[in-house]
Amino acid sequence: MTTKKQHKPFAMIREFQLADWFTLANAVCGTGALFSMLTYLQTGEISHVSFACGMVLAALVFDVLDGRVARWRQKSSGMGRELDSLADVISFGVAPAVIGYGCGMQGLYDRIVLTGFVACGVSRLARYNVTAGELSDADGKVKYFEGTPIPTSLLLVLVLFLAATRGAVHEYLWFGQVAFAGFTLHPLVLIFAVSGSLMVSRIRFPKL
Repeated sequence: MTTKKQHKPFAMIREFQLADWFTLANAVCGTGALFSMLTYLQTGEISHVSFACGMVLAALVFDVLDGRVARWRQKSSGMGRELDSLADVISFGVAPAVIGYGCGMQGLYDRIVLTGFVACGVSRLARYNVTAGELSDADGKVKYFEGTPIPTSLLLVLVLFLAATRGAVHEYLWFGQVAFAGFTLHPLVLIFAVSGSLMVSRIRFPKL
């Protein structure tokens, strides 16, 4: 006769390691950036763009800390790795794309590029999760990345922050806009295309 395994209340939460809470903080910051951009689109107050960009920076801080805490405590888990990837998609994939959209990259071609950027980020994270074991040395440490890590999208956020603080949003967006086949493209959105292409490339970047 078998007995059913008893599950304690909040069993999943009890299984979280300390590093996992930093990972969740990463996701919370990314979500906060999204809400800030929605508020900006409602109110037009540029301070919300600055706050959104700051939240992405805070997400990067938590992203760095969760790895350091995991190594310090020498505790990691499969759930922790999955949490990290999901949080990174929000904070460094979706959030930068929404910031770009909110700042004026709203033409059809812009939206295609921004969507492609997010897809590249998701693909980059999936490939890393699958190949991390192959890229690790005897000590289990990854010596290099294939393609740029998704947190490098913070550089895109920095560009948008500088543009926004100088009033270069919407019709004043840097490099203006071009029309092709009746649809609009803002050339500045091409920095997202470059970033996405580098993420899914096979170029090796040493892990610092």
